[in-house]
Amino acid sequence: MIRNLSLGAGLLASALTFMGCTSSPSGATSPDASTPDASTSAEWDGSSVPLEENGNTWTDTGPFAACTLTANIGDACGDDFSLFDLSACNRESLANANTDGLFILTTRSPESPPYFSAIATRLRNDGGPQYIEGLPIIEQASDGNARLYAAERVLPRGTVFRLMIATCEAPQAPDFTGCYANCVNGKVSALSTFKSQRSTTWRTGEAEASGLELVSENPVGIGLPVDVYVTKGHAYVVSMTVPDIPAGGLTVFDVSDKSAPRKVKTLQLENDNAWNGVWAKGDALYVASADRGVLVFDIRNPADPLLVRNLPGSKSNVHTVFVDGDRLYAADLGQGILLFDLTNPLEPLELNRYAPNGALPHDMFAIGDQLYASFSDSGFIVADVSNPSDIRTLGNFTYPNQWAHHNAVGTFAGRTIAFEGGEGPGEHLRVLDITDPAHIVKIGEFQLRPEISIHNMVLVGKKLYIAWYQEGVRVLDVSNPTKPTQVAHYNTYRESEADTGLYFAGDYGIRVPGDGFIYAVDSLRGLLILREQ
Repeated sequence: MIRNLSLGAGLLASALTFMGCTSSPSGATSPDASTPDASTSAEWDGSSVPLEENGNTWTDTGPFAACTLTANIGDACGDDFSLFDLSACNRESLANANTDGLFILTTRSPESPPYFSAIATRLRNDGGPQYIEGLPIIEQASDGNARLYAAERVLPRGTVFRLMIATCEAPQAPDFTGCYANCVNGKVSALSTFKSQRSTTWRTGEAEASGLELVSENPVGIGLPVDVYVTKGHAYVVSMTVPDIPAGGLTVFDVSDKSAPRKVKTLQLENDNAWNGVWAKGDALYVASADRGVLVFDIRNPADPLLVRNLPGSKSNVHTVFVDGDRLYAADLGQGILLFDLTNPLEPLELNRYAPNGALPHDMFAIGDQLYASFSDSGFIVADVSNPSDIRTLGNFTYPNQWAHHNAVGTFAGRTIAFEGGEGPGEHLRVLDITDPAHIVKIGEFQLRPEISIHNMVLVGKKLYIAWYQEGVRVLDVSNPTKPTQVAHYNTYRESEADTGLYFAGDYGIRVPGDGFIYAVDSLRGLLILREQ
């Protein structure tokens, strides 16, 4: 089976806080909105052929490497490399392996059936800093041509994470295979084999850009930039705190001159810097905080946001936010989707909470009376929110070992169509006909490299704009939703000295506010403003 959480036991909770994902950038009443009917021409007549859904598209061909592991889950981890048995490896082939760059390691567990995950590692040949999933490599050794690496971090409360990898062989050099172990407090928590792919390169034969041009590049300077909202002539970028990167917060850019935005404000709060999503309505800016819930800022002076309150309380862990009309939705990782009335945008009033069967919300999209929610391993759910005190589930789309992450919805040829993006290795874009929520049908799909998944998306008219991590910005023509077709791209991702090797890296956030420009947030490069050619 396929699992989408990359580091296993809790490391991303400290680094990226629940998959490092940001809020849904579209809405019927926001500048990012889809047109009421995105298919008014004759491109699509509404007909489709149902497609079989077999889950993620990763085909299991057995262990990725000939190395074996000498321990089981729960055994002592130790401080050396005795966990790995490389006796069956063709270590001579590693003489041709690539050992410099950023690599995505797709992992396969030894269970039956196995599950697949992913980590990233930054290796160097010049003596510079090396990392495994953001943790500095503190030990390394050699066994013939095989290399062994260990990274470790002690969290403030004393939890010790130790990650270890050993290269085995290079059957398709320069890519290599090997074994991986993850330990927590001295006990093995994950064991697997892996195969590598260098992630700093673009897709084979692809140029930096096609159909999009870069207007400006604007470093943020704090945290890991993950989301942006554009309003009142300003771009509000939120950043998360991750290891070895300065604490996150809110950065405000005056974007009246798109070619030369000015950074006018940086705002950080003590012990509150896991900010992951941002939205605005009128004079209010809403920021998703893992420590205080929804932070409400007064932006009557757009260059100087003033914090006025946080909702619903100090212990609320809100991951994403979304606004539709006079309704604010907030995905709380412990309490479900929180609904607020925005009659007074600066004083939201909580209406209800929605967590069907205790499902863990990740992100949401809403149009009028219907809520479209990505509930992680519980799938994509449609709910009737016309009466906030009596929210009713209308339908659910699930698939094996899912991680429903993000969606955008529009009307095409009289049919309601959802574009659903999963996250993790093997995930991709699914196109769902949800006209009858009780009988959701997959009618299309689109995928790039299977190791790299979608983060966020915006539907504007007949185009779907996607923030696709290391694949950068992708623009799809979805006038015929059964056959999404790429029409433009910009590779935001570049190898960088500052890159500490995270699987979730590259283009996180995207907005298309209707001013003729595309605003993208890259985890290394900051705020990028693009224009379609």
